[in-house]
Amino acid sequence: MFHLVTGGSGSGKSAYAESLFAAKSRSIYLATMKPYGEETLAKIARHQRLRAGKGFVTVECQEGLDKIILPENGGVLLECISNLAANELYREDGTLRVRQETAQRIISGIENILRQTDDLVVVTNEVCSDVPDYSSETKEYIALMGTLNQKLARMADKVTEVVYGIPVPLK
Repeated sequence: MFHLVTGGSGSGKSAYAESLFAAKSRSIYLATMKPYGEETLAKIARHQRLRAGKGFVTVECQEGLDKIILPENGGVLLECISNLAANELYREDGTLRVRQETAQRIISGIENILRQTDDLVVVTNEVCSDVPDYSSETKEYIALMGTLNQKLARMADKVTEVVYGIPVPLK
């Protein structure tokens, strides 16, 4: 079962996704956020506190999902596509990789995980409904997220949008 969970920032999508693993053992939390500074370190620490005691084994994978080999598991929670997309799209020097190639690499990564688990929950962010006045690099990122979210929604068995903490089934 592949379940895509989407929503805006602070919508409750992570808590909802974690709740889907409440009765499972050997679940893997696939963490994608790079710890760049104080803000990201605080966000990582907050997510670690929120999932403490829930039985997750954390596996860090900020890039290269298509090459990861996971241990035997009772399910995988990938948190989250927007971080992974940024990590894969933006090089260390600030230049961009090709959007279509980046999208394919991430989709290949999801397919790789699906071969290694029977239960995958992927968290993503809704980034396409904001103010359109961005730099060209940010517009590339938003376009990449739109492409990825559409492809993942088509691949998924279930899609849920979390709005104000309320899960709304879409597929």
